[in-house]
Amino acid sequence: MAKFARYWPLLALLACLFMLAVAHAFETFGHLAPCTLCLKERQIYWGALAIAAVAAALSFTPARSTATRIANVLLVIAFFYSAMVAGYHAGAEWKWWPGPASCSGGATHVNAADLTAFLNGAPMAMPACDKAVWIFLGLSMAGWNAVISLGLAGVSALAVGQGKSDERARSS
Repeated sequence: MAKFARYWPLLALLACLFMLAVAHAFETFGHLAPCTLCLKERQIYWGALAIAAVAAALSFTPARSTATRIANVLLVIAFFYSAMVAGYHAGAEWKWWPGPASCSGGATHVNAADLTAFLNGAPMAMPACDKAVWIFLGLSMAGWNAVISLGLAGVSALAVGQGKSDERARSS
């Protein structure tokens, strides 16, 4: 299990790439335009990906163990923050609380005419954050993102704990 904490940044990097690829696929192939909160959720994954990539690159240096420890802690924070933002988004979709005022658009699909108009300077209509455009097993994309992000935060916390127990074992 000692290797788990050491390799978690690389696995987290792959998880971030997967989540970003899925979001991009929904946008590109499903023609589901992202709302403001969707874009915020993606930004968090890009940040977590950067943390994981730096740690993965530093895993080939003498600073490996320090970089891995720091990265695993930062990944807990990033994924937990992602779960909070996605949970807020899902709650707005379920009308448990109001979404942000910046999410008052209404577009759900992007077509070539919209994109051409946007490229020619027209503002792009952002979809509303409080309307789920895709639901699977009772959860929207934001809901699934909250569940997955919380799971990734938990696994990151396990990696932090594993790293600490390995450190204690080495110092004994």
